[in-house]
Amino acid sequence: MIAGRDLVIARPADAEGLLDEHAFEHEEFLPYWAELWPSALALARFVGGRALKGARTVELGCGLGLPSLAAAVAGGRVTATDWAPDSIKMTAENARRNGIEIEALTVSWTDPEPLLARAPWDLVLASDVLYETRNGEALLPLLPRLIDRGEIWLADPGRVAAGPFLERAEQAFSVDRRRAAEIPQGGVYRLRKR
Repeated sequence: MIAGRDLVIARPADAEGLLDEHAFEHEEFLPYWAELWPSALALARFVGGRALKGARTVELGCGLGLPSLAAAVAGGRVTATDWAPDSIKMTAENARRNGIEIEALTVSWTDPEPLLARAPWDLVLASDVLYETRNGEALLPLLPRLIDRGEIWLADPGRVAAGPFLERAEQAFSVDRRRAAEIPQGGVYRLRKR
């Protein structure tokens, strides 16, 4: 139950069946989006407990879209983004199944113009996006450009790349960690510009 509602999240029956050798060779693409990760559940519960009151919200690396749906239920005007077109299709389908209105866009952090054109956002969400160091390297220069007085809520289960990312993020942001039962080795981090 998220934000007082049971949300139905569909996902591919066989995530391994989505593996594509050509896509992996081209950009090391793996279909991580096709799993419902504990960090997404932790972030959805965190977001769902807030009153967003029309806050312009964007989720980066939305996967199946659970935090985006929770933010919409909590009153946010939500845009869910991922670089995997199949993720965006599944997120849109999950929104439709739950009768929730969100926008879903295919956007890469290395070509973020669609995000920047709509900035500043009131709230930026991301869950379990630091599974590779290169993701943090792409996010660090992008995140300050996405908000002005807004906040970033990032859920991480304690991945190796999270520590160095958060240390570097403290140069531009105050970072506050909230514990989450779903990710006991990590947490939900709230970042605000200094």
